[in-house]
Amino acid sequence: MNSINFELLRSKWPELAELGGFAESYVYNDPASALLKLRTFAENLTKDIYRDLGLPLLNRASQLDHLENEVFKEVTPKVILNKLHLIRIQGNKGVHGERVNSETALKLLSEAFDLSRLIYVHSGLGDPKNIPDFKAPLENPAGKSKEELKREKKKVLEQLAVQESKMRLLLEELEETRKSAAVAELKLEERKKLAFSTQESVNQLNFSEAETRARLIDTALAEVGWKVGKGEVSTEEVGKEIEVPKQPTATETGFADYVLWDDDGKPLTVIEAKKTGKTVETGRQQAKLYADGLENKYGQRPVIFYTNGYEIWIWDDAQNYPHRKIYGFYSKDSLQYLLFQRRQKEELNTLEASEKILKDRRFYQIEAVRAVSERFSDSHRKALIVHATGTGKTRVAIAIVELLIRAGWAKRVLFLCDRKELRKQAKNAFSDFLSESIRIVNSRIEKNHS
Repeated sequence: MNSINFELLRSKWPELAELGGFAESYVYNDPASALLKLRTFAENLTKDIYRDLGLPLLNRASQLDHLENEVFKEVTPKVILNKLHLIRIQGNKGVHGERVNSETALKLLSEAFDLSRLIYVHSGLGDPKNIPDFKAPLENPAGKSKEELKREKKKVLEQLAVQESKMRLLLEELEETRKSAAVAELKLEERKKLAFSTQESVNQLNFSEAETRARLIDTALAEVGWKVGKGEVSTEEVGKEIEVPKQPTATETGFADYVLWDDDGKPLTVIEAKKTGKTVETGRQQAKLYADGLENKYGQRPVIFYTNGYEIWIWDDAQNYPHRKIYGFYSKDSLQYLLFQRRQKEELNTLEASEKILKDRRFYQIEAVRAVSERFSDSHRKALIVHATGTGKTRVAIAIVELLIRAGWAKRVLFLCDRKELRKQAKNAFSDFLSESIRIVNSRIEKNHS
């Protein structure tokens, strides 16, 4: 499978050259398959780096597990991590049958090409100045009609299906080779030297860190329902490079990377895209300054997010919550509810638990609810209650849920059971004391290798 962009890898990484060629062939005919091939490309590239580092590949580990390994992150420049995470996230869409388009596939193809350039240069196979620029495959170079393209697409997909078996065999052989290879793990000083040399290669290639990071953020926002514009284009929901007044600059003006707007035109959140080399604290303080400026202008303090693209932190300082790492941006509905809580929720530790719910007003049950109320009032997000069998744990849970809803602290509550009989008992108990509708969700836990 010859490719337009990945032949430079053929001599040392034939499987990557093959996967790149497959992805190019699928870009217009089957974008989802193109994304799947690029995800496999990134996974194999990561495993090759592990082999070079002497790091053991964990059994049944996902690509995310490998990318989150502290030693791997230590030697891998942030811009490369961003590219690997972007291909992982978008590639999962191809795996799970989500609708994708050729434009997304082409962008990911260029990201994979950047990774190819890096390993080519870092391995000493050639001068970065001699690497040709990325070339997008042509959709219809001969100007064929729709009917001709349709027939050709069917023919191409049939040919690719035949070649797929050869590709799978190559990857299986490569995986067996990796398992049998014994490589000594690099020492600390060697890892530092490797990290430095890898960064030097990145510097030579002039990668656009900001562009990859923006693609990651745009993808994460779109996944939770935000209408995101292409490139630097703003929409009525997602503003990019928004001017913010009263900033500590020479012009007293700054530009927030992202502002997410409510239906009334007020800011729900501000997002600071943290650059490589800046500490988490720097990103957090910059976002706070933008939140201050937006609050001054609109009379509403936005929730603060800051991110390097694949790691996201939230800081709802208006409710005195500490900053914390989360695994995705909030939807508009969730952000609207956060702001509703600010205005409407009551002081939890001033309210009493329902006498109707707590069985015979047992003292320890009342104290358990009160202790949880006090803990949440002190800006903690977790609480643990340990009660013996038969002491009314479900009643206590119902009392806490009722109190949180009544005080405006909660809108939806998940009560998790590990057995059907417990679920049935809990459902009946909740129905006896709460007027809110109860929805039962059945789920079988399966390990996700994405």
